Amino acid sequence: MPHPVSPYLVPGFYDTALAKGRHRDIVGGRWEETGRIQMQLLRDAGMQPHHHLLDIGAGSLRLGCKAVPWLNPGHYWATDASRALMLRGRALELADPARLPEDHLIEDAAFAFPGVPQTIDYAIAFGVFTHLPLASLRAALATARQHLSGVQALLLTVFLAPPDRAMAAYRQADGVVTHPDRPPYHSTSDQVRATASAAGWRALPSSVILPRGQTLWTLI
Repeated sequence: MPHPVSPYLVPGFYDTALAKGRHRDIVGGRWEETGRIQMQLLRDAGMQPHHHLLDIGAGSLRLGCKAVPWLNPGHYWATDASRALMLRGRALELADPARLPEDHLIEDAAFAFPGVPQTIDYAIAFGVFTHLPLASLRAALATARQHLSGVQALLLTVFLAPPDRAMAAYRQADGVVTHPDRPPYHSTSDQVRATASAAGWRALPSSVILPRGQTLWTLI
C-alpha cells in the first residue's frame, strides 16, 4: 500500500483528531517547548510587538497562544489545512481570544495565501515542510514571494540529509528517520537553496539545534 504524501492529508484526519480532543497532539507534540522555541526564533530574527506575523501551518496555535498576547491586537495571522483546528486552538488556548479576529484564521491547504494582507512583516513555517515533499515547498515559496512582498524574513524548518545519504532513509541526530519520498521528508542543503532561489528567495541556514533534528532556514 503506498504511503500518503502527508499524514495530514488522509481523509478524516482532522475530524477524528478533534472529536477525540487531540488538538494539541496532532501538531507534533512538545507543545510548550516547541511554542517557546518558535517565539524565540522570531524575536531573535527581529520581530517586535508592532509587527504583523503570518503563522503558516499554524495548527491549533501552538505558536499563536504565545504570539497573540505578545503582538499588538490583530497582528497575528494564520493559515492551515484545517480552519476547524485553528478555531479549536483559538477557543481553548488563548486567554483572550478577542485579540485574534476569527477572519485572521485562513484555511489554506494549497499555500495560496488567500486573504493574507500585504502588511505581513514576518512569517514562519515550523514543522510544515518536514511532512511534505520538496515540490510542495517549491510551489509554496513561489506563491509566498508574490503574496508576502513586504516580509522581512520567512523562517522555515526542514530535515536535511548528506548528499551521499539523501536517496535513502536517514536517521537524524534526534533519532527521527526521514526519507526522500515519504514523510517525514528530508532534502539536501543544496536542494533547499536551489528551491528558494528559483522562487526569488535567498536561503540562509542556521546552526540552531531544533527538536527532532529539524534545521532552521531564514529566507529573505
